Amino acid sequence: MMSFKSPLHQMSQTTPTDFWNDSCAVEDLTYAIDHGAVGATSNPTIVVAALRKELPLWEARIRQIIAENPTWSEVEVGWQVFEEVAVHGSKLLLPVFERTNGSKGRLSIQTNPANYRNAEAILTQARRFHALAPNLHVKIPATAAGIAAIEAATYEGISITATVSFTVAQAVAIAEAVERGLARRAAEGLDNTNLHPICVIMVGRVDDWMQAVATRDNLTLHPSSIPWAGVAVMKKVYEIFQTRGYRSRLLVAAYRHHLHWSEFIGGDLIVSIPPDWQKRFNASDVAVVQRMDTPVDPAVIDDLYQHLAEFRKAYDEDGLSVAEFDRYSATVRTMRTFIASYHELLALIRESYMLPNPDVR
Repeated sequence: MMSFKSPLHQMSQTTPTDFWNDSCAVEDLTYAIDHGAVGATSNPTIVVAALRKELPLWEARIRQIIAENPTWSEVEVGWQVFEEVAVHGSKLLLPVFERTNGSKGRLSIQTNPANYRNAEAILTQARRFHALAPNLHVKIPATAAGIAAIEAATYEGISITATVSFTVAQAVAIAEAVERGLARRAAEGLDNTNLHPICVIMVGRVDDWMQAVATRDNLTLHPSSIPWAGVAVMKKVYEIFQTRGYRSRLLVAAYRHHLHWSEFIGGDLIVSIPPDWQKRFNASDVAVVQRMDTPVDPAVIDDLYQHLAEFRKAYDEDGLSVAEFDRYSATVRTMRTFIASYHELLALIRESYMLPNPDVR
């Protein structure tokens, strides 16, 4: 009988569900790989957290980058550090990448969130990131410009991870953009074998927005309904992807409770779990059983659908047009967070290394 180190290890060994580490910090990623993780992710928020957690690992290198590039601004230094943190994490996954012939063992690195309206700027950075390491995915936001960049990047042979996505409409637009890019490659006789596109649904941020709306508008729903909002969106997206044969693989992100893990066990998808939640799940008595095909209670969906117009936008395939993606409130809230974290990274570089605070006399 096979022995398992933890529930996440059991899931990774006995179901089609893959597990990624929602962090690129070395300690976190090492723990995750030991418990079955086959991928990882980074973004400005994650990189800032990794630097603060493992500063002794990076301090000398940051000072070296500054010393070797005396004319660089904090922006140039910051992006160099950002890239190196991601590449360092990707090296820990190389054994998985090589063992699976590139189908797993990848780390996602996010393009500059401030460029969310500029497809060409996104694509330019995607090309650079793609060249940094063999097992990097490039994260592109599911904004209107991002959808265009996703098609173009896929056509150029870049494996993308579409992020900042919360709705069925965004997921379908992502999948269709990828399919167009793959079809253009195939029409020119280009090989698609090594492309492994991913579509993220940030399920916890779906819940967050529904709760914020219910509080703002003094709405009364059943107390158990809102924690199912993100699960309901994800399960509907999964069914659509399976039925239509989209080649993008789904990834669950933004954890708030165990349903964001347990309800997706058994699905042919990825669960990208933050380190603290990994340890909580691994210490739990939640059974590792297939729940992906178990539908959300129709009464719960009806409660959400009847009371929350924002849920209807998220749940209906035609709930949003591509032109409306940028203004969807979950998108706005998330982009603000990522852009703020990007500026926090620049501030860390500036205040700690480039323009340190003078001694207080």
